[in-house]
Amino acid sequence: MELRVLQYFLAVAREQSIVRAAESLHLSQPTLSTQIKAMEESLGKQLLIRGTKGSRKITLTEEGMILRKRAEEILNLVQKTEREISGSDRIIAGDVYIGTGETDAVRFIAKAARELYQTYPGIHYHIASGNAQFVMEQLDKGLIDFGIVLGFSDRTKYHFIDLPFKDTWGVLMRKDSPLAEKESVQPDDLWDKPLILSQQDDSHKALADWMQKEMSELEIVATYNLLFNASLMVEEGLGYAVGLDKIINTSGSSRLLFRPLAPKRETSMSIIWKKYQIFSKASEKFIQMMKEITKTRET
Repeated sequence: MELRVLQYFLAVAREQSIVRAAESLHLSQPTLSTQIKAMEESLGKQLLIRGTKGSRKITLTEEGMILRKRAEEILNLVQKTEREISGSDRIIAGDVYIGTGETDAVRFIAKAARELYQTYPGIHYHIASGNAQFVMEQLDKGLIDFGIVLGFSDRTKYHFIDLPFKDTWGVLMRKDSPLAEKESVQPDDLWDKPLILSQQDDSHKALADWMQKEMSELEIVATYNLLFNASLMVEEGLGYAVGLDKIINTSGSSRLLFRPLAPKRETSMSIIWKKYQIFSKASEKFIQMMKEITKTRET
């Protein structure tokens, strides 16, 4: 399967039209149609549902949606590789790709980037946010160089640096909520409250242990992938969001506040990368700086 044809396919998926895609690619419509048809025949699957005469809109089949996702990943990886290889041997410049969940550890990334910028202004950083599953998938596919993960335990597949601080778990709530007067939140405070919880399964087990309840016994009104979205639901009065501190700004005129769990619950953080990975010069400088900053923090 040629990269050129993958680009053609993505153009059709984006434009939802053979005609518009051909114009954007500076190809004739018959040429583009022939290329896409040949791809379908090669794969033995229909990728596009062509519209009738009354509607020329193109939609993707289930197989077409799978190919679109993989094609985007393949082309992104090719572009990333080309930039790394074509970089000058004399000038350290390039791109560093980092995946992370919502955590205050992003400050470490910012500090390392700031320090490196003084000497290497040609290094650029690309941060992709998502849950732990997203970060690990992106790392394994080679789409990012580093991942920041919470509670990391797999030491066989990745190199890692344990970051010298921990994130604190607690409850995000409205300032006018019944629990706002408490300094901390205990398990029985939440037994009868509408809860908004993270979608990550690993956090559910730890939370169930802390709550001394099974998840099925709790009133879970919503789940979230990113805490910012959960904070909007909290602000509208839907419930109480259990998450990490220092992610949502609760100062000033904010209608929200954060209360830590009691007994206290913390999560360690690590920056990880695949073993045997060959780094670009930019990535090498970044991880060196991360090691220096971490060592300084520990001493």
